Amino acid sequence: MLLASAIAGLALALYAYFTPLTGVTGTLGALAVIVACAVLAVLALAQRVSLKHGARVTLRVAIVLLLLATCFAALLLHRWWICVAMGVGLAGVVVETVRPAGTSHTARA
Repeated sequence: MLLASAIAGLALALYAYFTPLTGVTGTLGALAVIVACAVLAVLALAQRVSLKHGARVTLRVAIVLLLLATCFAALLLHRWWICVAMGVGLAGVVVETVRPAGTSHTARA
């Protein structure tokens, strides 16, 4: 769910950055949101393959902070749908965090 929201945020930010008359065309803020969403996608993939518990916890903390910062930047740019995508990603992180250990992705065969 996190990877899907990061890709959706990236697509929405790219649209806002390149489409004329969006109000943020070619701005540094829109470019920052593009980079942040790309980093979120990479962190989501890294979390998927991390085996150590400490690495997963560190990645989750970094992901949550980046989700909140990206949502704040999207709000400043008046890009509400990017903020919605980051909220969905945050919900995915929360679900993954509270899920019992026996149902994690590493337990599946």
